[in-house]
Amino acid sequence: MNLFPAIDPIPLPAPVWLFKGLHILTLSLHFIAVEMLLGGLLVAVWLNFRGASRRHEPAGLLRLNASAAIARRLPIVMTYVINLGVPPLLFAQVLYGRALYTSSVLIGVYWISVVFLLMACYWLLYRFAAGTETGRAVWWRGLLAWVLAGAIARILSTNMTLMLRPEVWQDMYAASASGIHLPTGDPTLLPRWLFMLAGGFWVAGLWMVWLASRKAFDPPVKSYLAATGGRLAAVMIAVQAALGLWVFQAQPAAVKTALGGNALYSAAGFAWLAAAVAVLGFAAWAAVKKPAARGAGYVALLLTFMVMLAMTTYRDGIRDLTLLGKGFDVWQQDWVANWSVLILFFVAFVAGLGAVAWLIWVMRRAKPVSENVAS
Repeated sequence: MNLFPAIDPIPLPAPVWLFKGLHILTLSLHFIAVEMLLGGLLVAVWLNFRGASRRHEPAGLLRLNASAAIARRLPIVMTYVINLGVPPLLFAQVLYGRALYTSSVLIGVYWISVVFLLMACYWLLYRFAAGTETGRAVWWRGLLAWVLAGAIARILSTNMTLMLRPEVWQDMYAASASGIHLPTGDPTLLPRWLFMLAGGFWVAGLWMVWLASRKAFDPPVKSYLAATGGRLAAVMIAVQAALGLWVFQAQPAAVKTALGGNALYSAAGFAWLAAAVAVLGFAAWAAVKKPAARGAGYVALLLTFMVMLAMTTYRDGIRDLTLLGKGFDVWQQDWVANWSVLILFFVAFVAGLGAVAWLIWVMRRAKPVSENVAS
C-alpha cells in the first residue's frame, strides 16, 4: 500500500536535478545563518554574564566588548535566517510536497506557532543587543531569545523528521486531526537536533575570527575574539563530529548501507570530514596566533561554507534514501521545462547576488566606527 498522497498531476517546471541543486545551495546558506544565530547568541549571553560582574576589570571589559560585537549583529543575522530559509522551503515543497505537506498538517499548531515565536525572538534580540552596548547585565534577555530560537529549531527538526515517517501518519491523524501532537518517538530526532545545536558553536567561533579582522575594535578586543573563537571552534567541531556519528548510527540499517553504496553521498561524507579537519586545524592555529588580518576572516568564511555544503548534501542523501525505502522516489517525477520563466529566474537570481555583493563591498569600504563598550 502506498502511504503517500496521490501524485500532483501538474508536472515540475524544471528538471529534478536543478531543483535539488538550488535546494542544497540555498539550504547550506540558510544553515550558516541559523548556526550563527544559535551559537552566536549563546556565546554572547555567556560573555555578557561573565563580563558584567567584572565590568571595571580588563578581563570583564574584554568579554563585554566581545558580547556586544556579536549581539549587535544578531538582529541582522536573523534577517538572513528568515530570508535564506524561504527558498529552500519552497524547493522542498516542490520536490517533497506529498510528504512535507502531510507532516506540516499533522503538527499544524506548532508549525504555525513558528511565526509568532520568531517575532518574539526577534524582539528579544533587539533588546539584548541594545543592552550589551551599554555594558549592562542583560544576559537573561539573550537566554530567553535562545530558548525561543531553540524551540523553533526543534519544531523544524520534528517536521523534517516526521515527513520521513509515513507509517505513523494515519495513527497520528486518527488520534487528533487538530495538529496538536508533537511526536518524539523517532530515534533520529534528538541526535539531529543536538547535531545542529552543536554546529552553532564552532560556526560562532569562526565568526569571532572573522570579527577580529574588523577595524572597529581595539587590538586587545581583536586578540580576544580570535583566540576565544579559535578555541571554541576547535572544541565544538570535534563535538559535532561525534554527534554526527550518533546521527549516522541512529539511521535504519538499509539507509546506512545505501549511503555507503552511493558515490555522491559517500563523497559528501568524506568531504565533510575533510572540511571538519581543516576547521579544527585552522581554529587551533587561530587560538594560538590570534589573527586580525582579513585573510584569516575569509578563510573562516570559506571553511564554514565548505562544511555546510558537504553536510547539507549528505543530509539530503539521508532524506532521499529514507523516503526511497518507503516508496517515494524524488527522482521519478514528471517535469516539463518552462525555459522562459527559468531564464528570467536566473537573471533575477544573479542580479540579486550582484546587488548583495555590491552592498557588502560598500560596507567593507565604509569608514570604521569604534564599537568598543565604554568602561
